[in-house]
Amino acid sequence: MRVLPRFRRRTVATATQLKNALIPKIRERVEELSHESADVLREIADELRGTYPSDGSRPDDDFLTLAFALVVDATHRVFGITLYDVQLLAGFTLTQGHVAQMQTGEGKTFTAMLPAFVWSRAGRGVHVATSNAWLAERDCQELTPVFELLGTSVGLIQSDHPPESKRAAYNCDVTYAPGYDLGFDYLRDRVALRQDPDAPLGSDFLRLLRSDSSDSALKLQRTLASAVVDEVDNVLIDEAGSPLMLSMDSDRSAEDAAAHMAARALVDDLVDDEHCRIDAAAGSIQLTASGRERIWQDSESLPLKCLLRPWESYVLCALRAKHLIHRDVHYVVKDDKVVIVDESTGRLFEERSWRDGLHQAVEARADVKVTSEKRPLARIARQSFFRLYGQLCGMTGTATGSEREFHEFYALGVTPIPTHRPCQRKMMPTRYFQSADAKWDAIALEVSRIHTTGQPLLIGTRSIATSEVMAARLTARNIDFQLLNGRQDKEEADIVADAGKAGVVTIATNMAGRGTDIKLDDRALQCGGLYVISTEPHESRRVDRQLVGRAARQGQPGSAAFFVSADDALITQFGDWFAKSMHQMNADESGEITSDLSQQIRRIQSQAERSRFVQRRQLFLQENQRDSTLNRITGDAS
Repeated sequence: MRVLPRFRRRTVATATQLKNALIPKIRERVEELSHESADVLREIADELRGTYPSDGSRPDDDFLTLAFALVVDATHRVFGITLYDVQLLAGFTLTQGHVAQMQTGEGKTFTAMLPAFVWSRAGRGVHVATSNAWLAERDCQELTPVFELLGTSVGLIQSDHPPESKRAAYNCDVTYAPGYDLGFDYLRDRVALRQDPDAPLGSDFLRLLRSDSSDSALKLQRTLASAVVDEVDNVLIDEAGSPLMLSMDSDRSAEDAAAHMAARALVDDLVDDEHCRIDAAAGSIQLTASGRERIWQDSESLPLKCLLRPWESYVLCALRAKHLIHRDVHYVVKDDKVVIVDESTGRLFEERSWRDGLHQAVEARADVKVTSEKRPLARIARQSFFRLYGQLCGMTGTATGSEREFHEFYALGVTPIPTHRPCQRKMMPTRYFQSADAKWDAIALEVSRIHTTGQPLLIGTRSIATSEVMAARLTARNIDFQLLNGRQDKEEADIVADAGKAGVVTIATNMAGRGTDIKLDDRALQCGGLYVISTEPHESRRVDRQLVGRAARQGQPGSAAFFVSADDALITQFGDWFAKSMHQMNADESGEITSDLSQQIRRIQSQAERSRFVQRRQLFLQENQRDSTLNRITGDAS
């Protein structure tokens, strides 16, 4: 048995020390390991389990040097590639429990192996959370040979896997899963423990005094020990606007369907500002005194006997479904059912539903069957769930600007990681227009011009509806394109991966295909690389940067351009005052405004980001208050 060096306890190295001192040591150990057999590699990796700090402290730099060297060597043996210094730097940042900001295309998938392998030596399991199911499956399949070479077991979690398969996957050293599936399985475990029919009186208290081993037959997960979160801003911030909720599905008609239909008919007669006040930016709707009087005028004809909540709440949900929840933006109708759309990715979530009657109000507005509300079994705020992990870290290309939220909710710092090669991206001047029609015409003309050169184009849109507007403009010009807007979820990775081929035009919602590698062919490189067009600014500057980051990866050539109009959702919702001003600005014959409006747009985006941050914080506080109240009631009852 090979004897490992004795690890000295000392202060963990800083990022600068790692770059100047530890990385050369890692390279030296890699050279030594390269002469060993695969069996010796596994033996060394297994011995590292016994030297992982048992007191809960982080491994020191000697431990990391050897662990990183093992991963680097195993990766080279399997794929024939050598991890970059910046990947090692990011890996070190992750093992310290930080967010590593790595630009798009810098190799986050391989970087995630470093903290995953290090933390797996503790023997308590590591969860690698991705933003969607196909990314989890892709990364798991691709990296399993490296982990197996090091004697490290790997599991995959998918929503439709049976409990036995999930339990086996969670018992592996490293488990890949979508972030939401990790949360839902945690809730399933809580429900299973509550509903154990054989649990004797006082068993909940006994669980606090002993290990969870007696519950292992009921639970899917072992423990929430460590998590590495890919696309961490999407998982921990963008998705944090709604809690994780485990519900009992039901396709039967709602008992109060008549009430929702009556509310829908009523709100079509209400007058804005007279009967209700709508604040699209804040997402709030209020009835005026006149409005409250109006909704009761025909009380004799109202279906009051079937109400499950106050009549006014039905009206408010119907107003929200009419004014704030838009078809092909927030939802689509698929197989005569309302399916929620992730606004930032365009991806469809058939298992999700809005709460408190809103989903039923949207079904009534969409003229589909009004189904009964799902009965909630358990829920938890996403912020609360990920705070349960003993060790947490993440990677993204767009963390800066959200440092406060990462710190406040998750106690995570943000560390920018330099690029492997200097960025060659060429940013075109942002163009501004008085109307959406003028903007779409200008984008179509720009696409037509670029397309003749053979340079590949990726056109980012905000929603399914706007992606189809763009598609219609290109169709009118006889330009072939690939359309990716959430309706082709299974084909998403392939469509985005092909976006780098010369002459290819791809229309996609801004975040669609996030995490997919866009490879440029030789002709595309000669034509100037990928040209990315943003058709409108997003509420979050992070999403804009993520889209632009698709161009000029790894030092390749590339270009990006932004187009903005007074009719864009960001401006109409958060800066309606500025929209009116834009309509009156000097413009040329095409409707293009000649002034630079970048400062005003940044100001509006900052306002939108603050508004969304406040909403997520309020949700987090409300969920915590709810949990505290339930725990107090439960405690009093026992």
